[in-house]
Amino acid sequence: MAKGRVFLRGIESQKYALGSVRRGQLDAPRVRDDSVVVDDASVGHSGDSKDTRTWWRIGPGDDPFLTQTLQVHFVELPPHTANTGHGHQNEAAFYILEGSGYEIHDGKRYEWEEGDLVIVHTDSVHRHFNDSDEKAKALVFKAKSMWMFLGLLQQGRRGPVADEDRYGPRVDWSQVWTPGVEDRIKVVKPSDTKWETTADGMVRVIVGPQRDDVRLFSVDAYEQEIPAGSRSAKHWHMADEVLYILEGDGYSLHWEVEAEIDDRYYARIANEPTRHEFTTGDTVYVPHNTIHQHFSTGEGAVKLLSLQNRVFRHLGYDNVAHLEPAPEYQS
Repeated sequence: MAKGRVFLRGIESQKYALGSVRRGQLDAPRVRDDSVVVDDASVGHSGDSKDTRTWWRIGPGDDPFLTQTLQVHFVELPPHTANTGHGHQNEAAFYILEGSGYEIHDGKRYEWEEGDLVIVHTDSVHRHFNDSDEKAKALVFKAKSMWMFLGLLQQGRRGPVADEDRYGPRVDWSQVWTPGVEDRIKVVKPSDTKWETTADGMVRVIVGPQRDDVRLFSVDAYEQEIPAGSRSAKHWHMADEVLYILEGDGYSLHWEVEAEIDDRYYARIANEPTRHEFTTGDTVYVPHNTIHQHFSTGEGAVKLLSLQNRVFRHLGYDNVAHLEPAPEYQS
């Protein structure tokens, strides 16, 4: 039988406890570079044209498996090209790594350039265009598996519905959207944000629950800059996280947290962390319920993009415990 794409991964265990599932995720390598392509879009991907390219760094079909909380892939458009465009129910966010161009979403045009975050909203018919003389490249992140798990599966290229005679005339799909979403921002530019010194260090929030003017509900993202020789906070949150290294060299320390179940849940933190070296262009995966801290070891600063699935905030885990603040916050 031909191998298909994995959209949603099952979880199985011989016991009620799922420790073996977590152990498998914790034992998988956490740093991936350009040599890792978990899906090259050769099986049934509906967005690419003959000129454009899409490839996945993290996805539910991973082997070894990391997460299906987030998917991370890249889209590349050579000069003066476009993809075919398609529609899907899940949101997607495009962080523009290189170049400039524009989108057509539901018939509206949105310009973008390097450093922008471009949002494909829920139920959007979208197509990407590079009208410049330079290559355009974007890092795309989304919580697509969450939509799949919830049964929101209707997607594909433009075209008539099958068995059209079974259905009545078109009606406005947006009737079921959250009121006011169409007034929200679709392209977040660096000038729309600000750098702040926080307990985590120097951070620029791009999208999160505090940005209720942005049309994105499922994923959060911020940029962080760690000066040469410095470090981030040592902190703890329940959500897993993907870091994309925009610039610089360093390493990430991860302390495993075990659950001791007695009269209540107690956290038992590993005495020694694991160490994960990274450089520009790598992704670093931080598993669920893992204490972590990042260090800059090169001559310049480390600049990273942090990505998380926002649903954890609605499950009773809307807090970050800062066990050790960044030096810049202390001074």
